[in-house]
Amino acid sequence: MNSSRVTETASGQSTEMVTKHTGHLFPWVKPYYREPIVLSDAEGVWVRDLEGREYLDFFAGILTTSIGHCHPDVTSAVEAQLHRIGHTSPLYVTEPQVLAAEQLARLAPGDLRRSAFTNSGTEAIETALAAACIYTGRSEIIALRQGYSGRSALATNLTGHASWRPLPTQVAGIKHARAPYTYRSPLGPGAAEEEQTDFFIDDLVDVIESATGGRPAALLAETIQGVGGFIVPPRGYLWRAAEVIRSYGGLLISDEVQTGFGRTGKVWFGIEHAGVVPDIMVMAKGIANGFPVGATITTDEIAEAWTGHSISTFGGNPISMAAAVATMTVMQREDVRTLCEARGAQVRVEMERLCSDFDWIGEVRGMGLMQAMEIVDHPETRRPDAARAQALLEAARDENLLVGVGGRYGHVVRMGPSMLVTEEEVDEAMARLARACLAADDAL
Repeated sequence: MNSSRVTETASGQSTEMVTKHTGHLFPWVKPYYREPIVLSDAEGVWVRDLEGREYLDFFAGILTTSIGHCHPDVTSAVEAQLHRIGHTSPLYVTEPQVLAAEQLARLAPGDLRRSAFTNSGTEAIETALAAACIYTGRSEIIALRQGYSGRSALATNLTGHASWRPLPTQVAGIKHARAPYTYRSPLGPGAAEEEQTDFFIDDLVDVIESATGGRPAALLAETIQGVGGFIVPPRGYLWRAAEVIRSYGGLLISDEVQTGFGRTGKVWFGIEHAGVVPDIMVMAKGIANGFPVGATITTDEIAEAWTGHSISTFGGNPISMAAAVATMTVMQREDVRTLCEARGAQVRVEMERLCSDFDWIGEVRGMGLMQAMEIVDHPETRRPDAARAQALLEAARDENLLVGVGGRYGHVVRMGPSMLVTEEEVDEAMARLARACLAADDAL
């Protein structure tokens, strides 16, 4: 069979697969692109579709394939576990779950050492909030606008994006403070960082004192807001936010679902950049390189306050735990903290250059291998330009580069590849992104 016939056959298979996807799945299971990509196999930072077209993956399953697709250490650990025991439920002790909890305790800051494993970031956050309310004997929670917490009833009420809240408000006691979003601060993006921090902290205090009973159980905060568009708080914000919530008797819950395990560079968890040890920390996504694992970790004192019954049937599943142990082992062996700092700086230099070349890139921001460009109509008006962001997404796809979008209006282009991405692969990705920017510049 000649190559054109192979391509024609594969193209027909892709069309059929997309049609079946549309017909059998909920509408919210919505893929990127005008013509969705049907992926078939992958390795490292490279993925292939049914037609055999190869893409450089710079979004990593929403920052989830943290050490690359099909990493051999993870694959072999999972395969070995499959031949031993696949599932038992948490009613029995299993070695992989204990080893995963032990590793996590070694990586976590301060006295965080008691873990609960679930299936997703949503469940990890629900576990953290329950633990905070049980420990404090309180029920009011402060979340941040622009934040994203998952898809359960509680998590969607915590989420600070209307488009990600499909149900009417159902959970009482949740209040939202301003996100520390300096580019869209009323003070203007040019205001001094200290002034921005003061402004956002004053708002947090005002929300506690005016919109709650003054006795919050916890503040839930992403150390960099992911879905919000990789929003990085100004220096000092997280430190002072921790002081504020604790001064009212509440706990700080650090959401590290996207920022955890070295992705922000230098440290293992994003909150450590602020010099803060949270009371509770939640993780998911990259912890097991794509296997479904959520984790909540806290202190002995907070964990032991929870004396009632609870269970997660698939939480701590031996196969997923084997993947988590293998993933964390690779992360430590390769010192991904240092790699993310170096490769992130490489990405940032090129993105800043693009920002100077195209006036519709309003801001470049991020830390480590978590970088974004905010797309706007004009550098002075700074109105979100979702149409151009989508044009850039499509243009990058035409260059065989996969990136993501985010932000309230879908106007922020996000990148977060495997933390083991090489210098040469970053160079190639940035060259492709530059060509995509030129195409997007002509598209509208």
